[in-house]
Amino acid sequence: MRIVFKTDYMQDIRPWKDGHQLSLYLILLALVVVAPWILNDFYLGELTNVLIWAIAGLGLMILTGHTGQASLGHAAFLAMGCYANVILLEQGVPFVLAFPLAGLITGIVGALVALPAMRLHGIYLAIFTMALSILVDDIIVLTEPWSGGVSGKYVGPVSLFGLEIDRWGTPWAFYWLVLGVTVAVTLGYINLLRSPMGRSFIAVRDSEVSAQAMGVDVARTKTMSFGLSCMVTGWAGALMGLYATVFNNETFTVIISIQLLMMIVIGGLGSIHGAFLGAVVIGFLPQFLSISKEYVGMVFGGSSVAIPGLEVGVFGLILIAFILFEPMGLYGRWLKIRTWFELFPFYRKDMFKRQKSYLKTERLR
Repeated sequence: MRIVFKTDYMQDIRPWKDGHQLSLYLILLALVVVAPWILNDFYLGELTNVLIWAIAGLGLMILTGHTGQASLGHAAFLAMGCYANVILLEQGVPFVLAFPLAGLITGIVGALVALPAMRLHGIYLAIFTMALSILVDDIIVLTEPWSGGVSGKYVGPVSLFGLEIDRWGTPWAFYWLVLGVTVAVTLGYINLLRSPMGRSFIAVRDSEVSAQAMGVDVARTKTMSFGLSCMVTGWAGALMGLYATVFNNETFTVIISIQLLMMIVIGGLGSIHGAFLGAVVIGFLPQFLSISKEYVGMVFGGSSVAIPGLEVGVFGLILIAFILFEPMGLYGRWLKIRTWFELFPFYRKDMFKRQKSYLKTERLR
């Protein structure tokens, strides 16, 4: 059993629990830094895709995981960040300015969208945001002079401090760009949760009535959460555009919004780790299914013909299994395993018993 004995205030507010956890994070960071030298271009591209999905998951996690506001419309903000970045690049804005501005523009629009949605809760907010995701398809078509409409847009290599970054030509440079954005967003997220604003997010998630009684401005907190969430999602959308190189109105559909929500649920709601674990599942699941079909074809004979809807069906089954048997997601399961080893032989199953009651203050809503 490993016991952490805190003797200083800084030990309580630092991002890592103890030196052991910090060493694990540093080892993980070292592994992802040297990935271009130990992986071929195909798997490096898949890892890049996972990191982009992780950034998008972190954006949705701010709103849904830590503020408790369900959203099925974040595909709209992915599209907005993607198109804003490309349009700024076409206007001659350097990438070092276009990329941050794309996220900032998306965040401002997200905060404005949150104003009429502040009084909505639960399924009503989900329907409102889903409508945004559906509406963005028509908006892209109607704004053809800027967005390219059905024909779509093409984004070529970008230049960053004299280095040409191309998804296909220099995959290692593009990977490091995505990795740098991922680390910056993650560190910012960690510090956000330790700030008064981050604590107000969690208070609103747990009980709006109790948060308001403690002096939290619920409307302002929701607006800030929506804006920050959309800003991070906009950066992920800009990177998705650079990763795909070609996109149109059918790229960011409502299916992407549903996948994002399922991703953070499977990974573990309310945890930064959950966004990354969910991104690993959604990023590698298509390749796993493809390899599995080929393996089954070789073992049992027959062809490996693509089965329509197989990926969505398997992902849905995984989601149902987690909701029924592990509501805390992959990260929750890991916490149980780690706690079992730390407390053995004193571990008891009731330590992680699912809470079926709710706060009495919520009955006033």
